[in-house]
Amino acid sequence: MAREYDAQLLESVAVRRGRLRESLLWGRARRQRATVDNLKRFAISLIVAAVACAGCVGFSFLENALTQQKQSQVVR
Repeated sequence: MAREYDAQLLESVAVRRGRLRESLLWGRARRQRATVDNLKRFAISLIVAAVACAGCVGFSFLENALTQQKQSQVVR
């Protein structure tokens, strides 16, 4: 009987510690914070992708312009 009580007590203490740890790490609004963080990550990834695309388009434009300039100099 005493062993069962001790086991229950130890288990409840472990559960409380786990809940306290989670509340310290995540706070009260864990789901809301996770959603906001995911939206921020998504927005940042879209911005990074747009910048990468713009860089590729700019490089392609510059390369094409330089190639056309070289061809026009060779023809003259």
